[in-house]
Amino acid sequence: MATTPIKFTEEQIKRYSRHIILPQIGGKGQRKLLESSVLLVGAGGLGSPAALYLAAAGVGKLGIVDFDTVDLSNLQRQILHHVHDVGRPKVDSARDTIRDINPDVQVVPHRTQLTSENILDIIKDYDVVLDGTDNFPTRYLINDACVMGGKPNVHGSIFLFEGQATTFVPGKGCYRCLYPNPPPPGTVPSCAEAGVLGVLPGIVGTIQAIEAIKLVVGIGQPLVNRLLLFDALSMEFRTLKIRRDKDCPMCGENPTIHQLIDYQEFCGLPTSQHMAAPQVTPVTSR
Repeated sequence: MATTPIKFTEEQIKRYSRHIILPQIGGKGQRKLLESSVLLVGAGGLGSPAALYLAAAGVGKLGIVDFDTVDLSNLQRQILHHVHDVGRPKVDSARDTIRDINPDVQVVPHRTQLTSENILDIIKDYDVVLDGTDNFPTRYLINDACVMGGKPNVHGSIFLFEGQATTFVPGKGCYRCLYPNPPPPGTVPSCAEAGVLGVLPGIVGTIQAIEAIKLVVGIGQPLVNRLLLFDALSMEFRTLKIRRDKDCPMCGENPTIHQLIDYQEFCGLPTSQHMAAPQVTPVTSR
């Protein structure tokens, strides 16, 4: 049975007017945004700008997954949160900030740590999953769950002055096509040790928001089978072609992973070598 299209209120027409006058979006695209749902995994450096822009764009439902509380050191980059939020759960701080930006948005807080037991049940209610995590165990868990659940996975990661972003859609590759297995614990720097330029996640997280909007509305060319690399010091963007690996243990022709894996918990970010083009396989430069 066909559903009745959303009828814009006068306030919504004014709020979303800059979208509505865009031929590529228009009223039809804005309705898609209002009817869509995006799950943000992580309300930190990447999740903060993504949440702000997706809320402002009118995404109807935003799920926020984060079990952490706001720390003073977060405020250098996690712009969802403010001084008065220090000590509060990040999902609560994120909810309040998003509501102040756009009351149209339904915010669904998930104050929990994703595990093999709960992730499929959480992601099933969302159209797109946006990975804003800072550790490998969760990153691989999200990837595998998205493959199993048939969900698009908008990936982003940052380290020092470098960032990368790509979009994985069902049937066209996954994170394990690039990096089949997570590195052993202790081989990457901890979150506190590595450091990161505060503005950098704003750039990468905003790119992730753009990717999610393009997927929802059905416009442009998302970063499917492409890896976008950004170096803030040289102010250079590079795009590498990537492809589905037929031998991928998760999404290949003969997958060897058939259930979700809870890797040993540790906190780490990719080293600059891990993010550099020579370590990305299989790829061809463009």
